[in-house]
Order: sequence, then structure tokens, then C-alpha cells
Amino acid sequence: MDPAPATVDAFAAHRPNLTGHCYRMLGSLAEADDAVQETLVRAWRHRDRFEGRSAVGTWLHRIATNVCLDVLRTRKRRSRPQLLGPVGTIDDELVERARSHWIEPVPDAAVVDPESDPRRQLEQREQVRLAFVTALHQLPPKQRAALLLVEVVGCSAAEAAETLETTVPALNSALQRARNTLADRPADSPTELDEAQRALLERYVDAFERYDVDALTALMHEDATLSMPPYTLWLRGPDTIARWLAGRGNGCRGSRLVPTHACGRPAFGQYRPSPDGGHDPWALVLLEMDGEGIHEWISFLDTEALFPRFGLPDHLPGA
Repeated sequence: MDPAPATVDAFAAHRPNLTGHCYRMLGSLAEADDAVQETLVRAWRHRDRFEGRSAVGTWLHRIATNVCLDVLRTRKRRSRPQLLGPVGTIDDELVERARSHWIEPVPDAAVVDPESDPRRQLEQREQVRLAFVTALHQLPPKQRAALLLVEVVGCSAAEAAETLETTVPALNSALQRARNTLADRPADSPTELDEAQRALLERYVDAFERYDVDALTALMHEDATLSMPPYTLWLRGPDTIARWLAGRGNGCRGSRLVPTHACGRPAFGQYRPSPDGGHDPWALVLLEMDGEGIHEWISFLDTEALFPRFGLPDHLPGA
């Protein structure tokens, strides 16, 4: 059978899937975008090498994997505050790390193919869950690549081994080590919200915009955490989080929330009151929760980089 035509349009149609793959490998949408662009350039330059033995998408993912591995050879793995040190207190100094240090959120719109069926779109959201990406980044890059190629992209062991320039036995060994590492991570809650989760989300928005600290923390599990990248500080437990919100976090009083979606979950652009009127960007808020409460509240504060990528306005006018 003749190989499928290698055209610009045929390559570009795979951009959402490639972006999701590179995001899982790199933990950054900006780096993923650059990697996808380099992947498409390499694919076009070497299109005569595509022999049709696998689907175009599989071939592109194999190229993208090596692009990402090239990037990872020159930088350290990204992380999250909970992985850097013990739980903090409300009196701890705020220590900031560079943006390149953190696993960043990704807009669902960048990684979900609008042309795919609803079941596939659900899979695409599941595959960029922040907890999953965080777990992946505990793996060495080649183990991460092996796992993604086989279990997400759908490559055979032989294809993955060829991509990673290793043997099938070595590939299978890397896969087993990666699976063992990921087996200990907590199970994710479903991506699709049920009625209880939607009601919980509505109560969160209402309590936050009224800045009712007691109502907010009543929605949290006893082991709920709050983190604020790029700061290393993270807090645990409703009582501690309540003291933070009522104290050093009190500048968030009067905020407004604009809904969006990040990492397969509901998210919000948070806007704090501006001295000049209206509201200015403050954080991209991502919640992990089940029907009974919030497990994790992450406020990503790099709004200058994140808000444009999520299509969020740079200012909300006054009422």
C-alpha cells in the first residue's frame, strides 16, 4: 500500500495531539509549542522518509519525542511546591523560583482536538491532568518517553525502542520501572463533573467572590492543600488555609472569577480589585476535587504568561 501523503495540512491536523504529548514530556505549554513547531519542521524536511509503515500521527509523535528529549538534556525537570519541601506555615518567607522551575497548566483548548469524538476528547483531557503530568515528571526522561509512547501514543514496543535507540528488552524494563513508580500515585477523580461536583464548584465561586473564608474552607477536605507557584510555600488543612486567606491573602477580597478549563479540570482566571478601578489579573486558579470537597487549590501567579494563552482578558472593567 502506498504511504499516506505527507502534506502540510496532514501534519498540522495532528497539532493538538502533538501539543498534549510535548506538554506531558516537558510540563510547559510554551516549551510544548516550540517542540511541536520543531517537530513539524523536522517532519517536513524529512517527509521522504515516511514509508507508511505506521500512521502519520505515530510517526510525528516519534519525532516529537526526540525533540523533547533534546530539550530535556539541557535542563532540570520541572516540579511543584509539594515536591520541594515540607508543608509550610502562614509565617514562612515567600521564596520565589523561576518560571522554568514549575510544571505549568495547559488550556484544554490547546490539547483537545475539536474534530475528535466526545470519547476521545475525554481521553485527551484525562491525559493532561496535573496529577498525571506531575507523576510523569518524577520519571527520568527516557522512562517518561517510553511510557507515553506505548501507553498513550499506542506505539509497539519495537517502535518505541527504535525511537529511543534502545533494545526491546531494555524498553520493556524501562516501562516496568515507570509503571511501578506511577502505581503509587493517588487515583484521579473523574474528569467529567457530576452533579455534586458542579454544585460544589458553584459554592466555591459564590464563597470566593463574597470572600467568606469560613464558607470557603468548609468546602475543603481535612488534608486539602493550597499552593501558589512561583512561590515554594504550600499549606495544608482548612484551618491553616483559613488563617492565610484572612491574613496575608486578604488582598484577594473583592476578587472576581472568570471560568476557563486547564489540565482537564475547571479553572478560573482570578482578578483582584485595581486601585484604578475594575479588576486586574492575579492568578489562574485550578481546583482538584470530588463530590465531597476540594483536595487541592493551586493559584498560578504568572498571569502575564498564562492569561493570554487561556484567552483571558487583561483587565475587567468596573460594574
